[in-house]
Amino acid sequence: MSKNIIVFIVLGFMTVLSCKKPVKEKQQKPNVLLICIDDLRPELNTYGATHIHSPNIDNLAASGVQFNRHYVNAPSCGPSRFTLLTGVFGPQDNSALFKRAEKFNKDPNSVKPSMPEWFRKHGYTTVSVGKVSHHPGGRGGKLWNDSTKIEIPNAWDKHLMPVGEWETPVGTMHGLAHGEVRKKANEMAIFQSAVGTDMIYPDGLITKEGLKQLKTLASDNSKPFFLAIGLIKPHLPFGAPKKYMDLYDGIEFPEIQHPDKPEGITTWHKSGEFMKYNRWEKDPNEDNTFAQEIIKHYAACVSYADKHVGDILNQLKQIGADKNTIVILWGDHGWHLGEHAIWGKHSLFEESLHSPLIISYPNMDKSDSKTDAIVSTVDIFPTLCDLTGIETPDFVKGETLKPFIENPNKSGHTAIAYRANNHTIRTDTHRMTLHKNGFVELYDHTSKEKETKNVAEENPKLVETLKALIEEKIKPAH
Repeated sequence: MSKNIIVFIVLGFMTVLSCKKPVKEKQQKPNVLLICIDDLRPELNTYGATHIHSPNIDNLAASGVQFNRHYVNAPSCGPSRFTLLTGVFGPQDNSALFKRAEKFNKDPNSVKPSMPEWFRKHGYTTVSVGKVSHHPGGRGGKLWNDSTKIEIPNAWDKHLMPVGEWETPVGTMHGLAHGEVRKKANEMAIFQSAVGTDMIYPDGLITKEGLKQLKTLASDNSKPFFLAIGLIKPHLPFGAPKKYMDLYDGIEFPEIQHPDKPEGITTWHKSGEFMKYNRWEKDPNEDNTFAQEIIKHYAACVSYADKHVGDILNQLKQIGADKNTIVILWGDHGWHLGEHAIWGKHSLFEESLHSPLIISYPNMDKSDSKTDAIVSTVDIFPTLCDLTGIETPDFVKGETLKPFIENPNKSGHTAIAYRANNHTIRTDTHRMTLHKNGFVELYDHTSKEKETKNVAEENPKLVETLKALIEEKIKPAH
């Protein structure tokens, strides 16, 4: 064979090799954007409350799956966020995560990884802004800014809380306009609608920092991100810029459902968190005009929070990160607006435990879908593992919600919650609350009375079945 022919063959072979498709780079795992909203009950337009102005949350629901019957695992900020961030049931008070931190600091192997730590171990950059754990910014100390006291150790690459003129995270938590902080609750107005921009209340600062972090994280193509942004409103006191209150001029609000104090033994309480603020000697349980003012100020705070959700989602789209980001919007618990003569959370009635949950991600098979399956906050950790393709830890107590996303008509499961050593379980048809002294409340949600008539005595077999379910769910976790 001549030298020229050999050269020709070699060159031809190299040409064929060069025409092969290059090896495709491994696609980066999807990002996670978790938006937490404090004290947000599912009274939103997309949930059927047509009197509420919530266009941005409505649009998010239209792009994803809305869980109509999502229940938190505790009717208070601290223990509810514990479950969200750890995937297990835990202590029943607001110091739940700090108690876990104490164990971690003594022996890191004595506690399982938190959700952000788990994602961090799997290659994610983790950042929180605002109120994601119980303390905005995730630190302890008198002013909640002591960097030696971390609420969730080893969880976040950054945990940020802009404070502005409110000076400290404590100040922002219960802040009103222009830097007003709560010194004595009885000297602070229960509601307010000051004239000004979004920045005159703390959530304006939180969102501004959240947008900054989102842009920075999305510019790093080497790692996916897990960004959690926690908005404070509509937490007490109900303060939002006046323009959000103006949205409700002339709007008729529905009458308060079952407004009477329940008879017998229940988890009713005196609305202590609410009643300690300056109410100008008015009681909404006795003064319906005042009650309506409160309800409208709460709605204004919801619309203020909705505006920030819109800003966050718009930024996500503008920088192109929406194409590879899972978005979850979660309310940390419900809130009574006069139902059962309660103003606040902390009960084990439906209104305290029912909150919004919306999940959206690119190229979903099902979008603009709503499911009536009963699910709970403890399910979020395994769901995010499933959706991102990372390993689901064996210690989590919830179940992935991906089957409900793929088939919104699929039947749900039960939801457990607890408070002050009392436990409750929500099924498709009933709620049963088991008190620490053995007393049982059983409510039939298929009846018109719902949670106003205790039918435990008439249903002893169902009571025993639900007691066993509570024991099965709770006992291994404590």
